[in-house]
Amino acid sequence: MPRREDPRLLRGRGRFVGDIELPGMLHVAFVRASIAHGRITAVDLSAARAVEGVIAVYTAEDLALGDIVALLDRPPEEFTPTAMPVLAKDKVRFAGEPIAIVIARDPYAAEDGVEAAVVDYEDLGAVVDEDSAFAPDAPLVHDEASGNVLVDVSMFDTPGVDEAFTAAQREGCVVDVTTRSGRQNALPLETRGVVASWEEHDDQLLVQTCTQVPHQVRTVLARSLKLAERSVRVTVPDMGGGFGQKCVVGREEIAVAAAAKRLGVPVKWVEDRAEALTAAFLAREQRYRTRAAFDADGRITALDVDVVCDMGAYSCYPFTAGIEPLMASAEMPGVYRVPAYRVHARAMTSNKAPTAPYRGVSRPQYVLAMERVMDRAGRELGLDPVEIRRRNVITEFPYTGINNVTYDPGTYRETLELAEATLRDEGWYRVRDEAAARGRCVGIGYACFSERTGYGSGAFAQRKMRVVPGFDISEIRMDTSGSVVVTSGTMNHGQSHETTLAQIVADRLGLPIEKIKLRQGDTERIAYGWGTFASRSATIGGSAVSLAAGRLGEVLCAIGAHLLETRRDNVALDGDGGVVTLDDAERRVSYEDIADVAYLRSHLLPKDVEPTLTATASFDVPGDGTFSNATHAVVVELDRDTGQVSILRYACAEDCGVLINPKVVDGQCRGGIAQGIAGALFEEVTYADNGEPSAASFIDYLVPTATEIPDVSITHLETPSGFTENGAKGVGEGGTIGAPAAVLNAVNDALRDTGVELDTTPVHPEVVLDALDGAADTAGTKEGSRW
Repeated sequence: MPRREDPRLLRGRGRFVGDIELPGMLHVAFVRASIAHGRITAVDLSAARAVEGVIAVYTAEDLALGDIVALLDRPPEEFTPTAMPVLAKDKVRFAGEPIAIVIARDPYAAEDGVEAAVVDYEDLGAVVDEDSAFAPDAPLVHDEASGNVLVDVSMFDTPGVDEAFTAAQREGCVVDVTTRSGRQNALPLETRGVVASWEEHDDQLLVQTCTQVPHQVRTVLARSLKLAERSVRVTVPDMGGGFGQKCVVGREEIAVAAAAKRLGVPVKWVEDRAEALTAAFLAREQRYRTRAAFDADGRITALDVDVVCDMGAYSCYPFTAGIEPLMASAEMPGVYRVPAYRVHARAMTSNKAPTAPYRGVSRPQYVLAMERVMDRAGRELGLDPVEIRRRNVITEFPYTGINNVTYDPGTYRETLELAEATLRDEGWYRVRDEAAARGRCVGIGYACFSERTGYGSGAFAQRKMRVVPGFDISEIRMDTSGSVVVTSGTMNHGQSHETTLAQIVADRLGLPIEKIKLRQGDTERIAYGWGTFASRSATIGGSAVSLAAGRLGEVLCAIGAHLLETRRDNVALDGDGGVVTLDDAERRVSYEDIADVAYLRSHLLPKDVEPTLTATASFDVPGDGTFSNATHAVVVELDRDTGQVSILRYACAEDCGVLINPKVVDGQCRGGIAQGIAGALFEEVTYADNGEPSAASFIDYLVPTATEIPDVSITHLETPSGFTENGAKGVGEGGTIGAPAAVLNAVNDALRDTGVELDTTPVHPEVVLDALDGAADTAGTKEGSRW
């Protein structure tokens, strides 16, 4: 089925935050910190207020807003809470942090006001990496965060780890791999933005914003502005991507809303691209030191991991700085049978823009570590990269791992073998060998992984979050024409909810999809919802929609049986917009006729049926959720003269359960893979020693285009989930999870005869050239060149 959204969006008929215009609307720009870490010694806004067109300039002292505080219910030695002020008060902690808000008649005057503002600082020295954060004399980003550590957890130290390493040193092998990933920007096509207005007639603050989590924005707004939640309404128009960057609450949303309430007029802010690259929530920067023990047959016997995640200046709300290290600790064994496991994970704070969950959340990083371990161990033991994975992947389900996570049925080995067969059948191994004979560097790489999807409240509660996401609620309502409106607490930002969730309703009720309307993104119309992140829309949101539709079907059957003068157990939905008797298929009543009685002639209803065609349902995934899985297979060619990496072939074999809409699933896979390739080869936010970001435009932040992203073939397997109402598993993040590891393994295979080994992403050409130069300098030594 084609996407229902496309005709409207492709014809330019979408309505985004940037399209919203209201009478008398004012515009906002932010005075932002020009240094990464400093005490504010003076703020002079007199010149800013004097700029023609500027209406007001506010600081934290003027607005007196409550801070944003994300909490874990963990002891002080494991978690240090920190407050993120809406506007910086006494101190700035990253370059680009908002200090004051300028409100003007147009965006140009607002920018002029920003230029006229003067802020003086006492420079406190910047923390920009792990070494500077953990140095004995390091400046503290937060005085309360000793050693610049926000989270410090050792979730697992199971028996047998040390014994397994001792045995592996005698017979088998021990591999020790340090992997690093660069800092990235989720980079949605539409930057962040908000329009806020005080609706006097409703005594209500209306906030129109592009967020993945409208109900959470409402909660934080109300608390920060000290309003009752009924006095805040958050709505979301069309949204041009989010990828996790918009699933946390931003301080700019609150500042704009506060200005609108104070001034009593509509106020608008749309983030420009420079702000988006430097001051928006970032992601990814992590380091893994992974030791793994293998026996002589190539089976892993123990895993010992140390993880450091650079979370930037603040904890994001509601997930906290624990989201990355806690996920890595809980899930790192992944698709492999690991009998003994030890992990120590820390979230460090630094003078960089804070981190938010970006598509995949730690899984691209720990999969990168595990897949590098597999390739290294295979080489040490003389095993093919596919064979060592084949010996270690989980094959019997349900499987409860050493991490106390139970994996539902999947096709881990099957996708691995399908991916390998694709490359062998197409002759890519022959191409690689023939290229080597001619002095060219062609390599093949694999990544085998799972994607935990549909995290329910139980899974989030295990992290000890103070705010525990999980369930979703759906309401469905039929009108007198037999059409329905269905609500969902999920939030579409490119995943085709208007199509996919409507298909679920169509299947349950036997309605043409044209008679189904989806409503999302309105805190006044949707009872409550956790939005969209962590591949939860089809699994949790879709299950709630399915249950609500099923309950409406029961009401329709009850009324239909009464009108057909038969028992309720003698009727069923006929799949064609009506109710039919089971003992006589010729006797039926249409939904239109049922609705006519329910609303317009309610005196004809059964006594135990209320005059309404409305049903509500909630859904929460039980246990540990449901796991999609995939194997990615990649062929690359590396130019030894330029260091450039080109992808020649990309194949994906995946299993996300029931495919509600195969075209949508393919789009999610390909989009995720594109972002994974971006992290593997191109995108990186870097900082100078003083904390100044070096990538403030697309000149410095390299985004791949259609030229760099290859065609991707996708083979689907289908193992229905027993935990969701529709059998679907999530698919939103898998492409991003597997791509960095598969690409990096392929690059290393291309470099197999050079003495170079790369364990860091992105693989920039200059990194390759430097490594090759280093290998030439150490030619003949055992170490070679490892980067």
